[in-house]
Amino acid sequence: MRKPSALPGLVFVIIFGVGLAFAYTTFTVFDYRESLLVAVGSAIIAFIVSYSVRIADQWERAIVLRLGRFRSLEGPGLFFIIPIIETVPYWIDIRVITNGFKAEKTLTKDTVPVDVDAVLFWKVVDPKKVALDVADYVSAINWAAQTALRDVIGKTMLSDMLEGREKISSELQRIIDVRTEPWGINVISVEVKDVLIPAALEDAMSMQAQAERERQARVILGDSERQVAEKFGEAAKTYADNPTAFHLRAMNMLYEGLKSKNTTIVIVPSTAVETMQLGGLAGVTALTATLGRERAPERAPPGSWSSGSATP
Repeated sequence: MRKPSALPGLVFVIIFGVGLAFAYTTFTVFDYRESLLVAVGSAIIAFIVSYSVRIADQWERAIVLRLGRFRSLEGPGLFFIIPIIETVPYWIDIRVITNGFKAEKTLTKDTVPVDVDAVLFWKVVDPKKVALDVADYVSAINWAAQTALRDVIGKTMLSDMLEGREKISSELQRIIDVRTEPWGINVISVEVKDVLIPAALEDAMSMQAQAERERQARVILGDSERQVAEKFGEAAKTYADNPTAFHLRAMNMLYEGLKSKNTTIVIVPSTAVETMQLGGLAGVTALTATLGRERAPERAPPGSWSSGSATP
């Protein structure tokens, strides 16, 4: 809603005040007709002059019609019109304007009903066309945007719509701009805010995504196990060709098992015992008992006891 300027009212007050002052100086008790004519004349002149004065803001353009025909495009700033003969029916805002529009329950190319919310950014580039060629350009551009959105949705798959919003926005901008260019309107951009799908379909898509993630996790786990098995195979070949390395590895496994503070029972394969040449079961048992006695003061308070055993 355009706010009226205070300048025409100020001009009316000044001219009418000057006329009243002049009428007061010519006023006499016996002949007041001249003073009355001056006052009425000043009021008429003040009305005509104030009606002729117009001011357009920096972002406005005024359409001036003379006897119903286009006379000129005025603004910004001060301009004058001829009362009664000329009128200003339209004040056009040339700033960037935003309009929200939506398409509800519109079927996509794969027959899925969706609700799409979008925002349109546009501006007037030719005020004359906007005023003379379109009755209500704001409503016209809103309807053009909605119909274009429905057309784009009907030609797009749901997956493409969810993944490629930028592509949809650019397509909408192109279509709307083609429709509104003859009206003197330029579409700056179109942004898709949200795409709403049915709740049942949303749940199904969520389950599908979860199943896909589980499948990928299982594939990664299987591939990891395969790589581990390959490394174990390479290690086995190395140990088979190098008995000394296998002997050191077996002793290291036994040592790691015995030094753990939470380990009281150590299970050692008989082949590892024979390889390490610990003297059979008696040697392993003696070694375990010795390590257990050395750790006893650190593991338990006074009065407690611990034991170790080994089985081939």
